[in-house]
Amino acid sequence: MNIHIKNGRLIDPKNRLDAQQDVFISTRRIVGIGAAPEGFIADQLIDAAGLIVMPGLVDVAARLREPGYEYRATLESEMSAAVAGGVTSLSCPPDTDPPLDEPGLVEMLKRRARVLNQCRVFPVGALTTGLKGTELTEMIELTDAGCKAFSQADVPLTDTRVLLRAMQYAATFGYRVWLRPQDSYLAKNGVAHDGEVATRLGLPAIPVVAETIALSTMLQLARETGVTLHVCRLSSAAGVEMVRAAKQEGLAVTCDVSINHVHLTEMDIGYFDSNCHLTPPLRSHRDRAGLLAGLLDGTIDAICSNHSPVDDDAKLLPFAEAEAGATGLELLLPLVLKWAAQERVPLLDALSHITINPAQLLGQKMGHLSVGAHADICIFDPEAAWKVEPAALKSQGKNTPFNGYEMQGRVCYTLLDGQLVYRA
Repeated sequence: MNIHIKNGRLIDPKNRLDAQQDVFISTRRIVGIGAAPEGFIADQLIDAAGLIVMPGLVDVAARLREPGYEYRATLESEMSAAVAGGVTSLSCPPDTDPPLDEPGLVEMLKRRARVLNQCRVFPVGALTTGLKGTELTEMIELTDAGCKAFSQADVPLTDTRVLLRAMQYAATFGYRVWLRPQDSYLAKNGVAHDGEVATRLGLPAIPVVAETIALSTMLQLARETGVTLHVCRLSSAAGVEMVRAAKQEGLAVTCDVSINHVHLTEMDIGYFDSNCHLTPPLRSHRDRAGLLAGLLDGTIDAICSNHSPVDDDAKLLPFAEAEAGATGLELLLPLVLKWAAQERVPLLDALSHITINPAQLLGQKMGHLSVGAHADICIFDPEAAWKVEPAALKSQGKNTPFNGYEMQGRVCYTLLDGQLVYRA
């Protein structure tokens, strides 16, 4: 089908384009920007007057809860949430049940996603068998099955010898290793940042050094092995500074931050709001300021939703017993727009953190609107105001720290491979 998107404000961070331009789509690809190719006849016209046309969002951390946790969410519900949020590509961590440590599981997940045909799914394979931290997985077979990187998700790998061997193996074949820095002993049983809120509420705490000690080990091993390391979900100013220094040194290291940590701090826990029980924990105002500085100077490469749908019963427990996690796919774009407005960040720079930058972390040639690129497109109204109401969310997980918040910016259309997969 030939589609003509007209009168929209086109924003493409990769090509540094911010102008009113028409987009022409044919046979799943973008075939023209500005001017239609010769002989082009549109089968469908989308009038984007007053709207912004941008590449489909790329989210590097979204738990789909399949296989194993379908009572929390299903592939259908979460992919519907993704396209409603303008997300056309996402990567899912390997902490499913069973973990993504065998090619058959990865192929099954990708096949299910292809059948639904709403969003591209790029699985992250388990670094160790069963995420147990003792034996390495068959990374070659998992890569052939479709894995784009290897990770332990939130499961600690305490044996540094195993981690060294994993990095050596990954470096040999050019595989990416994605790790979240947290020392399991320092963080044991902790549920909140080691600060005044945890002290006042009597909550078990996780100190910043739990992140920095683990991060120091990762960076030292990355320096030793030459592996391409991606640091997942930084939460502290000290962690940002360590990654900044590693980049200046020339290490092949990248990092991301959860959109929750861009906006929230430990103070948002209030009186035991379990929606703010997240992994990693919300930290201090100083840490949030460090994260914002890291985004502005390019130390932090991508912003993710850290989408982790949780069933209502698991959130109704006392804070320390409630399950960590929050829904985020449908909130990623408006929260990035909110950050850009608050910090006066140009949209070209802000949107790069959810388009071209995460696409490069996955090693995929997407996240842009160049002629010849896949027609994965998000069209949104930057002036549309709406209120976050759990019942209106497409995700099966309704829990978010932003319940009741006023948002600005709403997705009107989402196209995947030149097909309209969502219309508001």
